[in-house]
Amino acid sequence: MKKYKFIFWDMDGTLANTYEGVTNCVKYAMEPYGIHLEGEEELRKFIGPPLRFSFTTYCGLSEEEAEKAIVRYRERYIPIGVYECELFEGVRETIQAFKEAGYIQVITSSKPEAQCRQVLEKFDLLPELDEVVGASHDGRIDTKIEVLQEAFRRMKAQYADFSKEQTVLIGDTHYDADGAKEGGIDCIGVGYGFGGAEEMWNAGAVAVYEDQKALREALV
Repeated sequence: MKKYKFIFWDMDGTLANTYEGVTNCVKYAMEPYGIHLEGEEELRKFIGPPLRFSFTTYCGLSEEEAEKAIVRYRERYIPIGVYECELFEGVRETIQAFKEAGYIQVITSSKPEAQCRQVLEKFDLLPELDEVVGASHDGRIDTKIEVLQEAFRRMKAQYADFSKEQTVLIGDTHYDADGAKEGGIDCIGVGYGFGGAEEMWNAGAVAVYEDQKALREALV
């Protein structure tokens, strides 16, 4: 496999199973609009894309309604939902192995940056990582490509040798692969997340691994 130096990690569905926290908060956010979401297949699509996109596309809300729904979502998510998650098996070992191998590891998530840090603090992973880049609450940084562009900016400021050619994004949905392609970097998929191996291959991932052990062995 191509030798990388910078590893950009997606969070939801790649590092952590955030299904419970995200979907509980989505259902809470939709209550005022009389929208009742049930079933794993219906709810899984909310994990990955920005909330503004999901609420307007999947729930039919106007832009104004979506903004209000995001505020309500965060009412539950920040104090409760952010902690309703677990690391996928092998994630801690992979991050530690990558650190020992000399990789620069960066979180690049469409989740708000403050909440990314909350999750990482919960699992005591912040010391293992080099940077955390997430969405901004004001909507300025929202989509995957906007998150990646901010990550590029920070990496260029911190590392004189940063290059996209030495950077790979590890993610679990086509939103990750699409963002990586638009940003000009490779994407490696994980097959255990919310998108699945077939989705990642179809979206242009350069490789897909079914578990963290296989990913670790490929890159270390």
